[in-house]
Amino acid sequence: MNARRLISGTAVAAATALGLGTLSACSSDSAAAANTGKFDVVASFYPMAFLAEQIGGDHVHVTSLTQPGQEPHDLEISAKQTAALQESDAVLYLKNLQPSVDDAVAQSQVKTKIDAASLTSLEKHGNEVGGHAAEHDDHENEELAGLDPHIWLDPVRYAQVAEGIGKAFEKADPDHAADYRSNTATLVKKLGDLNTEFKNGLADTKTKVFVTTHAAFGYLAERYGLTEEAINGLDPESEPSAARVKELEKMAKADGVTTVFYETLVSDKTAKTIAGDAGLKTDVLDPIEGITDKSRGKDYFSVQQANLKALQTALGTK
Repeated sequence: MNARRLISGTAVAAATALGLGTLSACSSDSAAAANTGKFDVVASFYPMAFLAEQIGGDHVHVTSLTQPGQEPHDLEISAKQTAALQESDAVLYLKNLQPSVDDAVAQSQVKTKIDAASLTSLEKHGNEVGGHAAEHDDHENEELAGLDPHIWLDPVRYAQVAEGIGKAFEKADPDHAADYRSNTATLVKKLGDLNTEFKNGLADTKTKVFVTTHAAFGYLAERYGLTEEAINGLDPESEPSAARVKELEKMAKADGVTTVFYETLVSDKTAKTIAGDAGLKTDVLDPIEGITDKSRGKDYFSVQQANLKALQTALGTK
């Protein structure tokens, strides 16, 4: 495999290999230096970058198109990032989540294109229609329009994606296939343990209903027998109608809801307004679209464990 220089621009190095450190940004110089001789992967946003780092370990150099703290749905790829994509060995993305990424990948000549959405099953959840997934109206994306892309919040589906990425890495970089296989197995086991934690931790709660500002937790809710009521659809910054707010307040009272959840990358104004009117508390439920200083954890696993604790508190574990 030829060593490639990655023109990183605003691209940021994503989560590090399993348990070996913290998230850090790379300057263009350090990105190029670190990338010499490695399998070069461009990931669309944090959940994809995290898998690439975990599976690739020391053999990969990963950059993320979405910077920490940036709302991934709003990403517009720069010319430098497009150039970086063209120079990479592989691109890892989630189709129909970030339109500008989809367009750049479709036009690129990258040999290995890995679409995480093709590695597991997608479903419709709640009020996704009208959200960012419905923004695609071209024929190619008709089948995906309206489907919930937030598969990484379900540890079981995330593990399925990890397995698919591991196989793709083995095929694209066969010299390190054994390590990719081993790293994937370690990651899948850890995700299995997380699934067990959620399953046991949410098995016996006073209520099964939780309210969020962003319809990101449909897969998680489905996996553990919960019901997500989202104030907005898949677009985290859309404003709810007065009728929807009144409906949620009525539902909260009937179902024993105590908390309105908001997320770290979007304003908590809507959550606090509704919670105040209904006499409810607010708390963070993190969709893990990026890790920042405000995140309740340093990586996917620690933030998911914080999410579990928040859900247990809100739902009332017996």
